[in-house]
Amino acid sequence: MEGMPSALPDGEPMPEDGTLPASALQGAGARPLGFYLHVPYCATRCGYCDFNTYTATELRGSGGVLASRDNYADTLIDEVRLARKVLGDDPRPVRTVFVGGGTPTLLSAGDLVRMLGAVRDEFGLADDAEITTEANPESVGPEYLAELRAGGFNRISFGMQSAKQHVLKVLDRTHTPGRPEACVAEARAAGFDHVNLDLIYGTPGESDSDWRASLEAAIGAGPDHVSAYALIVEEGTQLARRIRRGEVPMTDDDVHADRYLIADEVLGGAGFSWYEVSNWATSEAGRCLHNELYWRGADWW
Repeated sequence: MEGMPSALPDGEPMPEDGTLPASALQGAGARPLGFYLHVPYCATRCGYCDFNTYTATELRGSGGVLASRDNYADTLIDEVRLARKVLGDDPRPVRTVFVGGGTPTLLSAGDLVRMLGAVRDEFGLADDAEITTEANPESVGPEYLAELRAGGFNRISFGMQSAKQHVLKVLDRTHTPGRPEACVAEARAAGFDHVNLDLIYGTPGESDSDWRASLEAAIGAGPDHVSAYALIVEEGTQLARRIRRGEVPMTDDDVHADRYLIADEVLGGAGFSWYEVSNWATSEAGRCLHNELYWRGADWW
């Protein structure tokens, strides 16, 4: 799990038992409640990524493994129970659950379903709750997706990033072009109501035509939501080191701006409506409610 801060935003010390002072709970219950469940594991680290995530190699200490995927679901379930204790008799059912990472789908589908079950058991889920997990295209198949859907997940987000192999190579993505599109079909066959594809634009070596091709490939796959993010070069990443060594050129803000306009043009022409900085959906029902809760100041754990 992501580390808890040592102090609350207003400067009060963080209680060691995880409880919150009355001032931090003020107003709780008046707003929708969402849960973000973090799975900090990846098979390999993408060169541009500075998220709180770890590969097997990074988790190995001197002579032993510091953390294990095998018992992670149990640890996360313990934190859900802690949340119940901290929030007391808060009567709100959970409106959204978002499982992110990392690569959540490196855990078994059964583990993800158990994690969701803990939220349901401790808090209850709204009748129309949005239940999302992120997934890498290479880490799921039809049976896995069917198990997730049967376990209560109704929205899934695949990391497509690009339809072009040379762009994926710069990003250190391991899936092959075409696999994310196949995942959309498999998710639909499993009964998922809502499917998102994540794209990245502005990768060194990507052309305008490459970007248009990625957008068209994403649209052709049939998702009801597309997210498009500018590539940000974060200090300390492998990509930043490669740029510093002159192996690949630095990203360009003007190129990012042009690609953003291309995204809005192409997606808008295909029936996707822009509704939030980096997100487009084919309908209001297709929007990511979990992200909207963040933007609108709702409560989340």
